[in-house]
Amino acid sequence: MDARKFIDKQVAEIRKTVGSDKAISALSGGVDSSVATVLAHRALGPQLKAIFIDNGLMRENEPEEVKAAFSQLGLNLEVVEAGAEFFEALQGKTDPEEKRKAFRYAFYKVFGREVVKSKARFLIQGTIAADIIETRSGVKTQHNILEQIGIDPEKGFGFKIIEPLKDLFKHEVREVGRELGLPEIIFQRMPFPGPALATRIIGEVTPEKVELVRKATRIVEEELSPLRPFQAFAVLMNDMATGLAAGQRKFGHIIIIRSVESEDALTAQPTPVPWDVLTGLARRITTEVPSVVRVAYEITSKPPATIEYI
Repeated sequence: MDARKFIDKQVAEIRKTVGSDKAISALSGGVDSSVATVLAHRALGPQLKAIFIDNGLMRENEPEEVKAAFSQLGLNLEVVEAGAEFFEALQGKTDPEEKRKAFRYAFYKVFGREVVKSKARFLIQGTIAADIIETRSGVKTQHNILEQIGIDPEKGFGFKIIEPLKDLFKHEVREVGRELGLPEIIFQRMPFPGPALATRIIGEVTPEKVELVRKATRIVEEELSPLRPFQAFAVLMNDMATGLAAGQRKFGHIIIIRSVESEDALTAQPTPVPWDVLTGLARRITTEVPSVVRVAYEITSKPPATIEYI
């Protein structure tokens, strides 16, 4: 792929599609949405409004860090606080498919409201090829797939969707990001799922569980960053396990560490993490998140597993 030609083509197509109307961008701070937003900004300038929905499920300090990064690129990012709506949508749900669908509808409900306020007729979205392939094949339900599964976004939510990256895979999106001049901290960022930490909690998603897995995720990312994995994170299991504290038995949480190597996210292999790194990870997590009593490392490839847990 010629990244420069791709950029020129997409900028021209976005400009032609939107015309004199307004567009709004669904920016999460991840690689895909960041590249899509910068492409649209290059095409539309002030006709584009960039929105970051703080769904209460992001990594530590993510809203602040994303806003700071994009202000340096000349984009005025508006943060919309919507955590309460997402937790309400997820309340009581334990089935993985139900949780993904609940997140999707909460996402578009909030965005639909912002679209009405902005008077935008188009939504710029960072859907990539792997998202579409896996949703169509039934591997999982992506929150940012609508038209591909028969949902009319204009009828249901009041806007049309523009997906400039839908034919690219992750490594190609990174090439485009580099060519666009995005800082390496953005275009080389680890993939992060649209439904955020909700995909890393087995069972019901609550603010308390999110805070726990958020702390564990920060530790995993810090400790494994020297290995530069494709994706690395912590998962909170639903059941409790027996542990020890001050010589007494106690029940605590179980954290699974997942780290994989991949190019296109359609297949993946577990990262060969050195033993001393793994044991150090377990010590840090159980020390800094004392409600966790067990830490395990998962070694399943994709397939048969998916990268994320739900």
